[in-house]
Parts: sequence; C-alpha cells; structure tokens
Amino acid sequence: MKVEFLKTADRAVGPFVIRLLKKPVGFQLLSPKSILIIRPGGIGDAVLLIPSILAIKKKYPAAAIDVLAEKRNCGVFSLCLEIRDVYLYDRPKEFWKAIRNGYDVVIDTEQSHRMSAVVARLTKALVIIGYATNERKKMFTHQAPYFHDDYEAESFLHLIEPVVGKVDFDPDKPFLSIPYLTDKANSCLTQLSGGGEIVAIFPGGSIPERRWGAERFRKVAMELVGNGYGVVVVGGKEDVADGEAISEDITGAINLCGMLSILETAAVLKEATLLITGDSGIMHIGYALGVQTLALFGPGIERKWAPRGHNCVIINKHLDCSPCTKFGYTPQCSKNVECMALITVEEVYGKAIELLKR
Repeated sequence: MKVEFLKTADRAVGPFVIRLLKKPVGFQLLSPKSILIIRPGGIGDAVLLIPSILAIKKKYPAAAIDVLAEKRNCGVFSLCLEIRDVYLYDRPKEFWKAIRNGYDVVIDTEQSHRMSAVVARLTKALVIIGYATNERKKMFTHQAPYFHDDYEAESFLHLIEPVVGKVDFDPDKPFLSIPYLTDKANSCLTQLSGGGEIVAIFPGGSIPERRWGAERFRKVAMELVGNGYGVVVVGGKEDVADGEAISEDITGAINLCGMLSILETAAVLKEATLLITGDSGIMHIGYALGVQTLALFGPGIERKWAPRGHNCVIINKHLDCSPCTKFGYTPQCSKNVECMALITVEEVYGKAIELLKR
C-alpha cells in the first residue's frame, strides 16, 4: 500500500517539482573522490546494481562510495564490501545527511520515478547521472536511455559509462560473496539430517501474480526429499504460511521463512546446490552468489530480469499476454494468471533434477 501511494504521489507531484528546479551545469571530473548512488526500490534492482558498484570501485579505488537506499533493500548492500556507508530514505536524519554530504558524483539508478531525480539534483553534485525516461532527464548533467529488453545489470553498466567507460557483463561470474556462514544460518541448516545436497525453495513474490503456489512447491519438495535431497524454504515474514504449508510433516524439509535477515538468507542460499524460485529478489541473490537457479517466469520481462548464464534454467510459457509488467506495474489479470498456472509440478521437478545432476 505504501509503495503504491508513493508511486501515485510521484506521478502527481514529481513533474511539478521538476519544473521548479533549474537544469544543472555539468562538469568533467577526472577522478571523483566521493560518489553517491541512489537506489530506491526492491531487492532485485539492488542486487543487479552490484556489478556497477564493483566497476566504479575498480576504476576509482580511492573513491568513497555511499548508497541512498530504502529499508526494504538496504540489506543487499551489506553483501558488498566496496560500499562505505548506506543511508536510508526512510530515516529523515540519514536522508538529509546524504543530501548534504557534498559528493562529486551522484548516480540516480531509479528507472522512472521522478522524485529520486529531484533528490539527485538537490545534492548539487558536479556530475549527476540518470535515466532519461521522462521529465526527470532535466535533473541530470549526463543522461542515459533505458530499454526494457536490456538485462537490468547491463542497463546499470550502461548508466555508469560517463564515469567508468564501457564495461562488459559476464553472466557466468558470481558478483556476490559470503565470507563466512553465519552462526544462525549454520544452526538452521544443521536441522537437515543426512548431510546431503540442499535445495532451497523461495515461494514468495512481490505481487501475487508471481507466486506459483505453496501446494505445487510442496509436491516438488516431497519428490526431492524422496530422492535424498534436503529442502530448505526461505522467505520473509509474509511467506511464513507458505513455508509451513510446503514443509509440514516432511522429514528432510525445514521452513526458515521469517527467521533470517538478507545476509543470513544469502548464507543459507550459498550452501544450496539449487534454488527453485519465482521472479523475485531472492532469485537475484541466489544467481549473484553462483547458485544453480531454476526460475519460474510469467508476468515479468524475462529478457530484462531472468538470470543469465549456464547455471540457470528459466521456465516460461510465453503466452501472448505475457510479459505484462512494465516499470514495476502489473495490470489485473483476467485469465487467472494462466502464465504461472500452466507450469506443472512434473516440469519443475524434471528441470530441477537436470540441474542437480550436472
């Protein structure tokens, strides 16, 4: 509800505020000392931004890189040691500190909302970079086009070209790492008996249309346990009921939904041989860690959001009406989300076994 309200407010107020502000005068910086990266939104965008942060740090190792994020996605940036500080939109004191820090470069990675561009302009940085998707382009000294068919990690790399030049994305190279298995993650995993390979399942999704359904995931989990694999269900507090429905009365399956932070969830995923998931932020974390990933797609844009590389398999029915999501908005479905319903348990289990036997 809060997210929808902010989107509506952005459309209503953003263009008016932009008209009040002057276009910044751009400067050429040879070696920036401080960089602020603005990343509102969910977990997936934050994960796919990490390769760009690594590229900036490689180009300017002495530069301090800060991130202005939200409470819902800030945990991702704890997985990137190249970041100095993370400030939150949701905390006014931190927000205004980020605005007043005096950065050389500010990069607004938001794709369409206008107010993040206004925030970038208010920093008065010498170089302000962002996507020219609407009125927001007036707020930047350097603008980049945005295409719905570009993989999002590559879109972010295109965005930072004014400061680092062209950088290629390697789809088979992990870009997140867990230096150690947290005590809590280790304690949770010891609940699985047998010491065999672990399959992680994430049943959630940012919208109901991206959820495949707990009943179907349960059937896959039963087949996997029956063949000697341990199953761990991960997710947030909103996924607790699904996690219980999937793992209940299955010896060899545990429900960790609502129990772990993003860092602890990533530590668990790192121990898994395979992640089965819908189109989600957890999908991106697993892929970024180098975990084999089986992703179920329907409403989302596969070319933009599906994980790449040899370790990933995508199941997508490619119906005429999908993908239907654009700039984070998914219209109400009149076909009972047929694109997800047509994905069968047998199909998912078969692809999972293919990946596990590699």
